Amino acid sequence: MSLFNPRKSREDALKLSGRLPPGQSLTDKFPVLHYGPVPQYDMSKWTFQIYGEVEEPKTWTWEEFLKLPMREVTLDIHCVTRWSKFDTRWKGVWLPDLIEQGIIKLKPTARYVIEHCEYGFTTNLDLAHFMKPTTLLAIEYDGKPLDPEHGYPLRVVVGAAPDNARDPDTRYFWKGGKWLRALEFTREDRPGFWEQAGYHNVARVWAEERFEGQW
Repeated sequence: MSLFNPRKSREDALKLSGRLPPGQSLTDKFPVLHYGPVPQYDMSKWTFQIYGEVEEPKTWTWEEFLKLPMREVTLDIHCVTRWSKFDTRWKGVWLPDLIEQGIIKLKPTARYVIEHCEYGFTTNLDLAHFMKPTTLLAIEYDGKPLDPEHGYPLRVVVGAAPDNARDPDTRYFWKGGKWLRALEFTREDRPGFWEQAGYHNVARVWAEERFEGQW
């Protein structure tokens, strides 16, 4: 049957190669999922902050943010709603680059990162995962600025490198918040919006950590 269904043929090939996690299906589209309306911006007033367990809080305008060191990554991404998209291309800021270049300095007490987004939305990641090369503060997708419904102007993306697709620490895509406005570094973990609503606090893809208690 898959001979007559190109998407199914690719999905079967991804399963055989071990890149498709359990419970997931391949999509060629980029589904739009979020809570609340898509925000509209006056970019002359937009700012991004880093604060909490840092030696010095920082605030950047959009023009200043665009001058930060950028890199490009290719990721497999997996949504908790059971779609997966492969070989997606992103451009943005990688946290370790800011640290290595002395742009920010974390305190030894920093262990978690709380992503603060529009409308008070938050999500949480442990610092070790935020430092992985598969976590990015993204401004572009597929060579173009983010679409508004996918997080323009700035979002966090989390995924897996195609050559390490079975990384057991890969997280579901909701752990990368859209419309990001601040990162707060904390000593203690603090569950975010979906985590408080029953979604898994860690959200490892290959373990199918979708919901606390696995409803």
